[in-house]
Amino acid sequence: MAPAPMTDPSLARRRPGAVPSAAAIHWLAPADLVLLILLTLFWGFNWPAMKLAVTAIPVWQFRLFSLCVGTLGLLGIARAQGLSLALPRRAIVPLLVCSMLNVVLWQAFSGIGLLYIEAGRASIVAFTMPLWSAVLSWPILGERVGVRQILGLALGLAGLAALIPADILSSPTAWLGILLVLAAAVSWALGTIALKAYRLALPTVLIAGWQLTLAIPPMGLGALLEPFPDLGALAPAAIAGALYAAVIPMIFCHYAWFRLVGLLPASIAAITTLAIPVVGVFSSALVLGESLGLSEGVALGLVVAALAIVLFGRARG
Repeated sequence: MAPAPMTDPSLARRRPGAVPSAAAIHWLAPADLVLLILLTLFWGFNWPAMKLAVTAIPVWQFRLFSLCVGTLGLLGIARAQGLSLALPRRAIVPLLVCSMLNVVLWQAFSGIGLLYIEAGRASIVAFTMPLWSAVLSWPILGERVGVRQILGLALGLAGLAALIPADILSSPTAWLGILLVLAAAVSWALGTIALKAYRLALPTVLIAGWQLTLAIPPMGLGALLEPFPDLGALAPAAIAGALYAAVIPMIFCHYAWFRLVGLLPASIAAITTLAIPVVGVFSSALVLGESLGLSEGVALGLVVAALAIVLFGRARG
């Protein structure tokens, strides 16, 4: 018999026998609505923060630092909730697979990709990940692909294509950044599908915390190959960016995200990602002085439209 789906202690507030639906948005308490708003803002602002960090700190070392901070934070929250940190043997392989896709490859590809393209553009490409998840669920999980998914994929690809001409003109290596961040998005999508297929019977905060924990060894190996930076010579902006990216998104955003996933249907929760690249583009312009031109506007509009078609279509279904 397959194990039960992931559960979250926060679901205990619901009335017995209640089944989540698209109308469940009214279940959010005011405090959870604040969490939703902060999640969108903090994850959007994470893109310029990461850009500041990776331009001064080697990517693997920066990501290793973030993982260590995130692991301590999430597993600390689990212990504070009274949860056991023991990992069932049957969950080890599934979590290793999900950790490699959701954490190691995502962190590596997105971090290195930021070295080649602007943070705002990277956020647009990265947050096509729910789109790839919807499309890849068909060959892997056998989920039906409808007209909305096909149209969403076409719009998303058109959005990416809108970035390419301007990037190639601005830098001969920008195409590499787009491909790397796109690989990160596909990796995250595959990790989401794997997690859905395995149906791990663990609280979600433990699933998140253990995925970060299992990603530390491979990230550590990569970090050993990089030259260690002179910490005393780091600019205050780079230090601030690294601390922000390690503490706020890795701990608060992960916790807030999995809490909201526990309170809402997955399709409704996924819709919250629509605003994150918008915040990423405008915060990168504000913090880093990145340009906001026609290509960025067209790409952002097409990607958001693609996600809206796929995700809102799922919510109504």
